[in-house]
Amino acid sequence: MLIVILSSLISAVLAVAAYIAIRRFILKGRKEEIIKQAELEGEKIKNDKIYQAKEKFLQLKAEHDRHVNEKNNAIRDAENRIKQKENSLNQQNSELGRKNKEAEAIRENLKAQLEIVSRKEAEYEHLRAEAIAQIENIAGMSAAEAKAQLIQSMKDEARTEAQSYINDVMDEARLSAAKEAKRIVINTIQRTATETAIENAVSVFHIENDEVKGRIIGREGRNIRALEAATGVEIVVDDTPDAILISGFDPVRREIARLSLHQLVVDGRIHPARIEEVVAKVTKQLEEEIMETGKRTCIDLGIHGLAPELTRMIGRMKYRSSYGQNLLKHSREVANISAIMAAELGLNVKLAKRAGLLHDIGKVSEEDPELPHALLGMKLAEKFKEKAEVCNAIGSHHEEMEMNTTIAPIVMVADAISGARPGARREVIESYIKRLKDMENIASSYNGVTKAYAIQAGRELRVIVGADQVSDSDVEKMSAQIAKQIQDEMTYPGQVKITVIREIRSVAIAK
Repeated sequence: MLIVILSSLISAVLAVAAYIAIRRFILKGRKEEIIKQAELEGEKIKNDKIYQAKEKFLQLKAEHDRHVNEKNNAIRDAENRIKQKENSLNQQNSELGRKNKEAEAIRENLKAQLEIVSRKEAEYEHLRAEAIAQIENIAGMSAAEAKAQLIQSMKDEARTEAQSYINDVMDEARLSAAKEAKRIVINTIQRTATETAIENAVSVFHIENDEVKGRIIGREGRNIRALEAATGVEIVVDDTPDAILISGFDPVRREIARLSLHQLVVDGRIHPARIEEVVAKVTKQLEEEIMETGKRTCIDLGIHGLAPELTRMIGRMKYRSSYGQNLLKHSREVANISAIMAAELGLNVKLAKRAGLLHDIGKVSEEDPELPHALLGMKLAEKFKEKAEVCNAIGSHHEEMEMNTTIAPIVMVADAISGARPGARREVIESYIKRLKDMENIASSYNGVTKAYAIQAGRELRVIVGADQVSDSDVEKMSAQIAKQIQDEMTYPGQVKITVIREIRSVAIAK
């Protein structure tokens, strides 16, 4: 049994060894075959790569040859162009040499002619000096004296002709300008509705009987004192039947006091606490009414795009007055007059109307700076982004700054028309008389004036001069100087006509 097992093991070992030997033999054959195949593939790949490299070389060589040929062609073209330019420059040089020779010949010719001209000039100067000497001997004066006399005579003649021309032009301009200005102003005034001046310091509150008056006064006058303290006006209760006077220079406060009194009387409850409540309520209502008035005015005049603050100021104009003339009515009147005159002259009607409405906006400003109302109004208009033409017209309507637009003089004239018409404003008699005397004193301060009279309510100034002291040519200068001085130094509505009268009287008595 052991022998069988051993023989089996040996057989198995031998079988395994035989298998391994056979497998090694087979693998060795396959390996050689694979190596041979790999060598063949490598040789094939090497040949392909060599072939591709040769093709690439040939392609690059062809491209290089092409580039070289192109560069050679470009070099040849450049050489040809350079040769052409060289030939052209050679031709130009020869042409320039020829022209230089011609110029040299011309220069020599001119030099000879200049020598001839210089010789002729010397001969002319010699002859001129001899002629001047002969003329001086004949005339008995030197050339400088004769020249001065001639210049002076020409100056006198030119001055006389210029003065005559100026007089003719001024007369023609006065006739045409006065005629056209009168037409425009009359047409404007005829198309504008006007009102007379109103009372501006006192408002009258009507009551039914004296019992209501007693309730308004209150116990020991406490109600009336509370009302005066709340409104800032003076309440005058006197023996006037069925009326109480509200006195104050601020129309807004007077209106608040009047409306407050009306509500208190209608309500029947009159005591200090109620008075303060009603005054506060009326003040708020009046502010709303002021804003509504401003908006309605802008709508009536066709003015759009105003800042809300400017609209509120326009509404406040309703409760302001100037020389007894209601400021809102005056501003509306100026706006309409400015629009009509601008239309007559072919200017911007909307801008003229806008500037006319806002020209007195400085009078209702709640600020109180040390500025004239025209300049203050201009600053307000600039603050709220109004156009430069409107701002300049507002600031210059009293000539407190230079006018640089065509609308500015229209607004100034419209303001003068509105304020100067009869019944527009109330004027204190003392200031009226003082203005007349100032006009007469200005005219009397000139040399040669014997008498001066302010007539037609200050619209005209008659000046009588002495014929032996003032010549005819000085009369026109004097009238212009007096007009300029009055315009610069005085404030007056409208225009002042200055008439200077010079007459010669020869009196003889037959006996």
